[in-house]
Amino acid sequence: MGSRLEGPAAPYVTSDQASFAYVSATKRWPVIMTGAIDDVHRAIVACEDEEKSREGKAIVEGLAKLKYELQHDRQLTPLVNDGQVDIPGYNEELEALKSPTWVNVSWLYAECYLYRRMHTFFALSTHWKNYDVFARQKLSTFRSSRPAVLELAAKYKVLVSQLEKDVKSTKDPEEVEEAERILFMEMNEICLWGNATDLSLLTSLTYEDIQKLQGADARKSAEKNILVNDLPAAYKVLKAARKAGKQDRRVDIVLDNAGFELFVDLILAGYLLAAGLATQIILHPKSIPWFVSDVLPADFAALLSVLADPQRFYSTPDEETGKAPEPLSEQEASDLSFLFQNWSSFHAEGQLILRPNLFWTSAHSYWQLPKTEPKLYEDLKASELVIFKGDLNYRKLTADAMWEPTTPFSTAIGPLGSGSGIRTLALRTSKADTIVGLPEGEDERLKAMDGGGGDVGARKWAWSGKWAVVQFCEGKN
Repeated sequence: MGSRLEGPAAPYVTSDQASFAYVSATKRWPVIMTGAIDDVHRAIVACEDEEKSREGKAIVEGLAKLKYELQHDRQLTPLVNDGQVDIPGYNEELEALKSPTWVNVSWLYAECYLYRRMHTFFALSTHWKNYDVFARQKLSTFRSSRPAVLELAAKYKVLVSQLEKDVKSTKDPEEVEEAERILFMEMNEICLWGNATDLSLLTSLTYEDIQKLQGADARKSAEKNILVNDLPAAYKVLKAARKAGKQDRRVDIVLDNAGFELFVDLILAGYLLAAGLATQIILHPKSIPWFVSDVLPADFAALLSVLADPQRFYSTPDEETGKAPEPLSEQEASDLSFLFQNWSSFHAEGQLILRPNLFWTSAHSYWQLPKTEPKLYEDLKASELVIFKGDLNYRKLTADAMWEPTTPFSTAIGPLGSGSGIRTLALRTSKADTIVGLPEGEDERLKAMDGGGGDVGARKWAWSGKWAVVQFCEGKN
């Protein structure tokens, strides 16, 4: 059973046992639900307020019931109205799906519904309204990312200083421009591979596993795994806008994960501002806890708090082992403090802005953006470039549909494609089946590789995050 058809191709469904949709519904989601239940249990144990504790226990009961329904393939039920304007949209979509069950429904709708229903338990409470059931995981993972954070912080500080010198330098302009082009490519590739720590997919990583997914060596070895790379086209657009002397040159980033990935998103944002490739960055976070690790406005504030006092954060003993890490060196603490000052200054001056919108946590694909959220659609047209981060944004851009893998990206994103007035850049490490814009024969080649899935009629190569695409669409033509 699928969702209402939003594009010319049918959506992936959880009943397809050859797809990652089925793996998600039967394996991943129960693990995520268990983690959420455990987190609230821990919060209740630490709670001294009797009324809050009572509410917490009721939330656990609701989460446990939802997990049971999921594991036993029960029907999805209408969402209880928690006062937010998005509830009718979810329930109208559910009605149109005609009583689907968890393992026989549009993957995109069911996954969004899962997180939205979880949120109703908290939203309807008095003491838990703003509780993020995934916050503990986000912070823990960011702490585990320490080596990569320190590497990038040091690099960023040197880079910003160098950019300031280049403005005043007498170097050959062509030499400076070539260096800028290379930096633009590298900064975006750092941003691309930064979402290798998607907590909703990598549910059992050790500290060492996380470290292997980050750092310069890992990025270099992963370059060959970018199947399509349209970064030169995106750079050309931003360079042309600057050369034309446009006073307001805005870049939007539709965020994905918190923690290390948000950190690298801010590295990119800071670079674009410092290099003069943008005059303003608009960050689009989620409004509710979403897909485990997605960015909330509170995650941005938490990250700045870490950078304001990095020694305290990185010297805190591990919750599980009780082991205290090595204190930061004076230079490491200084590099992180520089980031705090730099990014806080951009934020205070209105050059770095957060702009949440409930549309990003709706069940709709982005094919529905012009119709369901026309103000947001018109606002995005004012941007020189809109960068969509991560796998879920890619799935929503393409309606999570079963496209032929050679389908042009501009076709697969429908209303956000050519003539939309929006320039789109998708940075995506692949963790789901839908894929477009590949050269002829590439999907077949990858399927034929060891573990690629061709032997069982699946596209398993696209599930692991090992392969990536960076795809651009010129929508202002």
